[in-house]
Amino acid sequence: MNPLKRRSTLRFAAVAAPVLALALAGCSSSAGADDESGPAASDDHSTATEVSAPRVVVSYDGGLLLLEGDSLEQVDDVPLGGFLRLNPAGDARHVVVSTDDAFRVLDTGVTIERHGDHAHYYAEVPELTDIEFAAEHPGHVTTHAGTTALFADGTGRVELFDPAALVGGEPEATTYESPDAHHGVAVALEGGGLLTTIGTSDVRTGAVAFDSSGAEIARTEECPGVHGETVAADEVVVIGCENGAVLYRDGVFTKVASPDIYGRIGNQAGSPESTIVLGDYKVDAEAELERPQRVSLIDTDAATLRLVDLGTSYTFRSLARGPHGEALVLGTDGAIHVIDPATGTVTKRIEVIAAWTEPIDWQQARPSLETHGHRAYVTDPATSTVHVVDLESGEITASTELPHVPNELSTVGE
Repeated sequence: MNPLKRRSTLRFAAVAAPVLALALAGCSSSAGADDESGPAASDDHSTATEVSAPRVVVSYDGGLLLLEGDSLEQVDDVPLGGFLRLNPAGDARHVVVSTDDAFRVLDTGVTIERHGDHAHYYAEVPELTDIEFAAEHPGHVTTHAGTTALFADGTGRVELFDPAALVGGEPEATTYESPDAHHGVAVALEGGGLLTTIGTSDVRTGAVAFDSSGAEIARTEECPGVHGETVAADEVVVIGCENGAVLYRDGVFTKVASPDIYGRIGNQAGSPESTIVLGDYKVDAEAELERPQRVSLIDTDAATLRLVDLGTSYTFRSLARGPHGEALVLGTDGAIHVIDPATGTVTKRIEVIAAWTEPIDWQQARPSLETHGHRAYVTDPATSTVHVVDLESGEITASTELPHVPNELSTVGE
């Protein structure tokens, strides 16, 4: 039986509209953890303003702020209740907002016109659309292989759609129902397949991969506490475990063991420019809150793991990748630590904000790092500010004080 099932309706905030099933075999895009290709803008820009950079979305307790990507000038303030998490939708324009009971879709108003290797951004008025994917405990959102995957922790349901269809307001969708509800994640694969986690509300053990027909092609249960995912160069999917990581390549799972009995990797950052994945690394299973000072570098070619001591702690919102595949970590010392993934050497330290302490509650605001091309965006909840850092020069090119305390970040565009 094909586990990828048609969904006859897609729920909206105001109405329910019929949709067709998305044929996963028809999904394709360039390689990378996040597909940012997006449709080209129309030649008619009569209602749009050309801008120099993509927009930035910042969540706060009670809504969303939209900022211009270079100047950080505020574009809009969108009220929205509940704890909000931000995720790229995969089309260079929309952001998926995880709310208490649904995945909502924010249209940032940005369109793109390409001329050779150059992209021009045109921006219109943003809008919190009526598109709503109802979900019990909305969890991870991934974008890969031209498909966006939503995982509902409360049911184990995975919903998949083509993000390019969001402009039309009614994306076609298909679903996969996990055997048991759990805090999981799913990733669409090139060629129309699907990789998704295995687990229950009590224990998570690994992952399973299906081909485009829904037939199981690989399975691993060597990943206790499975959490998080990313995609490295050459289409290698990496998922974290409490004792290392698991790689998925060409229909085969490969275990990469931690040097410690408990060596948890739960958050990862990959780059299409690198075969090496940046991950966090924790070793105290009993800690209420461990503040690690080492990060992991997972070599997907050699299936090995290297640890790098930063001399400062960091959090799950501290990991990112630069335009050349460099590994970036925002430390609690207030600096971005730039790591050469091939050697594990810290090559640069860019001071951005004052030293800070990670709060105990994971939902409490803490500094966040997000990258877009050569720009790095850093929030500072202590001062309600956000900064733009040029990763090439190490200079802070813009800073602004926000009317609310910032929590999460997301960007759109190329």
